[in-house]
Amino acid sequence: MNANEVSGNLAEASGSSPVLLIWLINIILLGVFVTITVLVIRALLKYLKSKDVRKEKAVTRISLGEAIKEHRTRCKMTQEFVAEALGVSRQAVSKWENGTSDPSTSNLIALAKLYGISAEELLREVEKQK
Repeated sequence: MNANEVSGNLAEASGSSPVLLIWLINIILLGVFVTITVLVIRALLKYLKSKDVRKEKAVTRISLGEAIKEHRTRCKMTQEFVAEALGVSRQAVSKWENGTSDPSTSNLIALAKLYGISAEELLREVEKQK
């Protein structure tokens, strides 16, 4: 092998290297795309299968809100009075009652105490309404 042959072989090797690199990058990108697609499909399937659980949670939220409102009206309290007693806004109490959000554990315990019942009783009522 002479110097010309060696330099020719190097030129051929360096000429095919960018093509090889492009193919390698394309294969990696294709792999990433396929992986992301599979993960998205799995997440969508999991979401679709959880329809019953989501419905049950919505019912539970509404039931908890109804129980909170029922006890407030039974005790002849206003939302504003309950809010002041717990140190939250009236809007927070309203959201709890209409099921938009749930009270924190500490607020739930404070509500039960304010209504003269235990937190367990309040939560048992929610379970009964299911």
